Amino acid sequence: MSPVLLLIEDEVLLAQELAHHFAGLGYEVTLCATLADAAGALAPGGCDPWVVLSDMTLPDGNALDLLQARRTLADGQPGVAPSAPEDRITMGEEWIFLTGYGSVRDSVRGLRLGAFEFLEKPVDLPHLDLIVQGAVRSSRAQRRLSAIDAADDARYPVAAFAGRSAPARMTRDLLQRLARVPFSAVLLEGETGTGKGLAARILHHAGPRSGGPLVEINCAALPHELLESELFGHEAGAFSGARQLRRGLIEQADGGTLFLDEIGELAGDLQAKLLKVVEDRRVRRIGGSRETAVDVRVLAASNRDLAGRVAAGAFRSDLYHRLNTFQVTLPPLRHRLDDLQDLVPLFVAEFGALVGRRFPALPAALWPALAAHDWPGNIRELRNVIERCVLLADSGQFPLHLLPFVSSGRAEGSAGQARPAAPILTIRLDGERSLEQIEEDVIRAALAACDGNLQAAARLLRTRRETLRYRVQKYQLRDSGVNHAPR
Repeated sequence: MSPVLLLIEDEVLLAQELAHHFAGLGYEVTLCATLADAAGALAPGGCDPWVVLSDMTLPDGNALDLLQARRTLADGQPGVAPSAPEDRITMGEEWIFLTGYGSVRDSVRGLRLGAFEFLEKPVDLPHLDLIVQGAVRSSRAQRRLSAIDAADDARYPVAAFAGRSAPARMTRDLLQRLARVPFSAVLLEGETGTGKGLAARILHHAGPRSGGPLVEINCAALPHELLESELFGHEAGAFSGARQLRRGLIEQADGGTLFLDEIGELAGDLQAKLLKVVEDRRVRRIGGSRETAVDVRVLAASNRDLAGRVAAGAFRSDLYHRLNTFQVTLPPLRHRLDDLQDLVPLFVAEFGALVGRRFPALPAALWPALAAHDWPGNIRELRNVIERCVLLADSGQFPLHLLPFVSSGRAEGSAGQARPAAPILTIRLDGERSLEQIEEDVIRAALAACDGNLQAAARLLRTRRETLRYRVQKYQLRDSGVNHAPR
């Protein structure tokens, strides 16, 4: 596809010379002599140029005014959706200005508006060719990024939260309403694997900030010092190893959305710093002396009862109430078993496409087998189960025997197959043991019941493996032995 060049020039001989020159180089050239004609060419359905090569001073005004109008229409008001979809444009062109009457003031204004280059008349054609080629490369990169963003927006509509059950419909309706309002913060709660990450991406990509960045971080996956630097950034020399300035994730999310997964694992001092950012919309880097304004919406997720942690003094109440402007509680899969009929075909098609395998029909015995399982890992566990079955299938029939909770064609919990007894832990609530000591006992018992298998213990406790590993290290349970009985 030939790059499109919009040439705005009122000097007839120069315009014809440039148009002939760039057409000979393979460009598709559109020529305009006034700003009014150029505005029409840039309107939706027009020529959609990659590069705009424009004279600065035209018969009906300054070309910088047209560039500013384009920027305003493309950017819109920060965080606010346009009144109609057709009022918003995607600006993918680079602007190069030719001028014989340029001023420092115009140059500064143009640079602030994002002009690619300023050149004085008369222009050297070989030099102009190099500048235009650089602008084409920049425009191509912008268009690729825009295509990726558009694909993400199409991938995460509200309908992506699939399901026909009443809990799924209620959740989808709430996400739809939240995507339409300029919320400041949303708290996503629910068991592990219920789709909190999907809900966060829906709220971003289906909302007015879809054109901005979505920055995600798992608060349980990083140690305290690294997490602080990742969130808030640091100045050069702020600590050992900080050789250069680094913008934190909060700054990187400016104009978009910051998704804080496992917010309940955030340390107390970082909770206080985050609260200040959310309330003041300003962030100070580690080692910095000034604050930077940020326009960020915060999505926070937790699979733990944050209200309970607030009551226990383990989470700041002011931060909790600030994040809890809106709350979305994702239902567990065992409460929406009707949705298996919608979710399973989606996962089968997804993984079948990876290996070029199709299943014309799913066996009738599949549905009672899936419904009999209690799904402690929720949607994530279901997705993993379907992935295993599809990728290991050796025929066009869905391999029911590969379901991990089906034996001899019978689902767990069905007649003739009893489920193993769950371990029982007794804790005396006599005021002698702290909450952390009780938590340590529970983790120790879970590890003992699972023969020290961290993944199995995490599944038993319905938490993430990373979260459990952090607590195992915190209480030094590997050193003391995981098979010890609780104290």
